[in-house]
Amino acid sequence: MRADRRRNGAGRGPGGGTAAVVLAVGLLVSGCSSGGAGPQTAAPSGGGTPGFAAPVVTPLESLPAAVPTALSPYYGQVLAWQPCDEGYECTTFRVPLDYAHPADGDLTLAAVRAPAVPSGSAAPSTAPSGSAGRLPPPRLGSLLLNPGGPGGSAVEYVEGAARTYDAGVRARYDLVGLDPRGVGRSSPVTCLSGERMDAYTAVDISPDDPVEVDALVAAAKEFAEGCRQRAGARLGHLSTVEAARDLDVLRALLGDERLNYVGKSYGTFLGATYAGLFPGRTGRMVLDGAMDPSLDSLAGNRTQAGGFETAWTAFAQDCATHEDCPLGRTGQQAGERLTALFAAIDANPLPTADGTRRLSEAQATTGVIQAMYADFLWPQLRTALADARAGDGTGLLKLSDAYYGREADGSYPNLMFANMAVNCLDLPAPFTGPDDAARAVPEFERTSPRFGRDMAWMALTCTYWPVPATGAPHTVRAAGATPIVVVGTTRDPATPYSWARSLAGQLESGRLLTYDGDGHTAYGRHDACLDGAVNRYLLAGEAPENGTRCGN
Repeated sequence: MRADRRRNGAGRGPGGGTAAVVLAVGLLVSGCSSGGAGPQTAAPSGGGTPGFAAPVVTPLESLPAAVPTALSPYYGQVLAWQPCDEGYECTTFRVPLDYAHPADGDLTLAAVRAPAVPSGSAAPSTAPSGSAGRLPPPRLGSLLLNPGGPGGSAVEYVEGAARTYDAGVRARYDLVGLDPRGVGRSSPVTCLSGERMDAYTAVDISPDDPVEVDALVAAAKEFAEGCRQRAGARLGHLSTVEAARDLDVLRALLGDERLNYVGKSYGTFLGATYAGLFPGRTGRMVLDGAMDPSLDSLAGNRTQAGGFETAWTAFAQDCATHEDCPLGRTGQQAGERLTALFAAIDANPLPTADGTRRLSEAQATTGVIQAMYADFLWPQLRTALADARAGDGTGLLKLSDAYYGREADGSYPNLMFANMAVNCLDLPAPFTGPDDAARAVPEFERTSPRFGRDMAWMALTCTYWPVPATGAPHTVRAAGATPIVVVGTTRDPATPYSWARSLAGQLESGRLLTYDGDGHTAYGRHDACLDGAVNRYLLAGEAPENGTRCGN
């Protein structure tokens, strides 16, 4: 479901952090090849398909490699920052649609910057303690932020999160958000009208008979065809490898020798891809809510289903401690009541306050999944479930709409469109058709009795994608990179903790930092131990010891 993704399969998604952004963007696991850089075979990282040796991403270029002549017009641009959006600065720049053929055309990408604010900050000083007239701390350059998705807008994320970032970090870095190609303000892709997206979100994702299977397949084909018609040639050039190369163009235009970066959820996959391609240009990098690039889409979807099952168990246990819990007082009761509720909604969709829309089983499931991303949504979910059991689907529909980013006027952002487009390029589809999905259901249900069936069927969209995948499962070593901090949350629903362990183990300089807790991503959620470890790394370059644990 988004990382967070839903109809694609496993997940990547924007991280929670401190900004009021969409919490989950999609479920598919992404993977990609080195983009023609000549990967070499390596032993499995421990997270992929048994017996499969995922290739290692090898660097495209190492410093001080000269910029290829064909790319000089892009690396030689001058950014024109303009005031925008309540005190921020905005700019655009060009990148090639196809890095292999730069003469074939450009894309325009958008970025935002929150300039460093040293005055009045709580940033540590490099001057001796107690010294008079101490100088402000030296600026450390730019810190690029990505909230996940794929499809989450980094521009919107920075505009929402910048003022809540640690004061020391804000004092020494310009916080920069780049909407990846195809996302937000960067040549965005669109696929369906708001009306057709309403229909798409309501289609049954746990079909019970051939008629419902045909309806699900038809919805997947309509979505894919809509993207083909509206996106054109862009649809074949929205991969994570290409987005990582765009990051390097922006790094150069910002005047930074190395890319300093905080990525959440899918943003970890984007950051790890950059590190694999440009290890010599990788600076202080934090990958929070990590994805495992060695997984194929089938294994990724299945393990993510297990992550949501773990989160559901934690929610049910917490729910039982509250008087308003509508699910009973045991985990077995909670599971049985949820299953019964979904079955009742499947038979008779619930009315909602909207008046024209009824809550389908698919939307009810999505609403529950949305609330798994952050424990602060659990009280809202308790109320929504109680209302649904009483015949009112308004609360669950509201949560489902939040998952997709649906606006009050019925419009949708390009979040899910970009999510599908990137996911379907990054990994080959897990199924060749509905028969494959049906055969996979039992194994998915063993992993997740609550959500496994839905997540198996969700993976059909890429089966009908109009352009072939350009990526494949791989491992990332990033040999020679400075320490890379990989953050994993033990009960993260969308990016299971095992993925963080795997990625940290793949990276030659990986440092695993564990948050023992609930929710999707950890940095910026006000855990003093974890936030302190990340901030010390960003400000002083002191990476935490591998295996450091924080939280409960």
